[in-house]
Amino acid sequence: MIQKTVRTNDLILLCQKCKTLNQLKQIHAHLLTSTRPENPYAIAPLLSAAAKDASLFSYACSIFKHHHHHRNTFMYNTMIRAHAQSHAPVAAVLCYLDLLSYGLIANKFTFPPLIKACSILVHNSELTGRLVHAHVVKFGFGDDPFVVSGLIEFYSVILEMGAAQLVFDKSSNKDVVVWTAMVDGYGKIGDVENARKVFNEMPERNAVSWSAMMAAYSRVSEFREVVCLFRQMQEVGTRPNDSVLVSVLTAAAHLGAIAQGLWVHSYAKRQRLESNRILATALVDMYSKCGYVEAAMKVFEGICNKDARAWNAMITGVAMNGDARKSIELFDKMVVDKIQPTETTFIAILSACRHAKMVDKGLQLFDQMSTLYGVKPGPQHYACVVDLLARAGMVEEAEKFIEDKMGGLGRGDANVWGALLGACRVHGNVEVGDRIWKKLSDMGVADCGIHVLSYNMYKEAGLEFEAKRVRDMISEGGMKKKPGSSVIEVNGVDEEFIVGDLCPPQAQEMLKMLDSFCKMVNSEDV
Repeated sequence: MIQKTVRTNDLILLCQKCKTLNQLKQIHAHLLTSTRPENPYAIAPLLSAAAKDASLFSYACSIFKHHHHHRNTFMYNTMIRAHAQSHAPVAAVLCYLDLLSYGLIANKFTFPPLIKACSILVHNSELTGRLVHAHVVKFGFGDDPFVVSGLIEFYSVILEMGAAQLVFDKSSNKDVVVWTAMVDGYGKIGDVENARKVFNEMPERNAVSWSAMMAAYSRVSEFREVVCLFRQMQEVGTRPNDSVLVSVLTAAAHLGAIAQGLWVHSYAKRQRLESNRILATALVDMYSKCGYVEAAMKVFEGICNKDARAWNAMITGVAMNGDARKSIELFDKMVVDKIQPTETTFIAILSACRHAKMVDKGLQLFDQMSTLYGVKPGPQHYACVVDLLARAGMVEEAEKFIEDKMGGLGRGDANVWGALLGACRVHGNVEVGDRIWKKLSDMGVADCGIHVLSYNMYKEAGLEFEAKRVRDMISEGGMKKKPGSSVIEVNGVDEEFIVGDLCPPQAQEMLKMLDSFCKMVNSEDV
């Protein structure tokens, strides 16, 4: 039973404790009967509590609509934020316009969620955002750190980092949030050079700042920089947050840096972070890519309420380690657990089938993608099926699949073309390979890898004239194939070796060692 008189602070606490709609309705009824219903300060805490819970949002809308004659700026801010969080940006903008027409004055809490709404608008996002920016300046909030960081994020979303930099430069009240927004903005568009420049100039950093810079490097696959940054972060004594740990695990997975991954796992155990599903999924991915499938499975089995990402990581993990049947078994369990498979799920399962040459199963799963699971096939799925058929020597069937299912070579990409040409080379089917190459040549495809595959196919088949013609095209087009590389971990340090690179200090020693191995092999043959 609610007392007849409730102070504002008590009311706020009481509303925050509400877990059900009935509880909120009880408080609402009490307010309507025991206070002046036109008092917005009494209704505001109730509205705020309802708006924060997605399941109670419709009731928040009802409260706001019912009290249309007695509102204040706080109530409008609450609804703008709620609409933005509910991915209803148009409603958020209209709510702001209603605030202005109501004769109320916006404050510094109005603009961050409003700017966020502009970022997710489908139509007229840039125009609306710039108009809101004008209002920010007009009402004198151009120096508020949260408003400035919101504007920087908005301009980075619409790929206008020049405007974001201008907002940043004009702000005289830059805190760590504003600096981090700039690092994150540049990072999201792949400009790690400017992101690092801003990061290095930061007067102070927190875990979020380090996380933003690591994420920037991770997006452009500069994983060694991620690990280096993490070590620097440890040296200055900043405690890593969950996002930092996920970035480091992603880097460790790609570098094969198992020692770094083990440290993160140990740290997560000590800090009791293992229940974090995103972190646990990153651990599964790291162990799988480093070849420790049993460790990955142990982490996976400990994840409560596994989502599609967790299942995908484990299915991909066992598939890349050569256990196709286990990956299919996991897929079946995923379906039994009523987890909706995603595009990534089918890339993993089709990849497993192609490596195991399970043609019939792979084709069956591909057909079921859209018909049974409602997942539309994309370029990578088509590439998997082409490679599945091609690896099994069914080159003509792969060519027919491209024509019938994809609508011709023009709908494919380098993965599809490479899979088919590679199979033609391996199985010596120059007739199909020559036909594919001529079509790609007529299309003006300038992918260096495709040209090299075609050259090798002709060369190995003894067709010197055709091979020379392709080689000339590579030279005239100035094509360069990115050299292969490998990374090994030695005493906790990642060492990268690039094909043809003789710059490392120990390069000459390694060449001498290889030469001695060759001589030993030759002497044994004799």
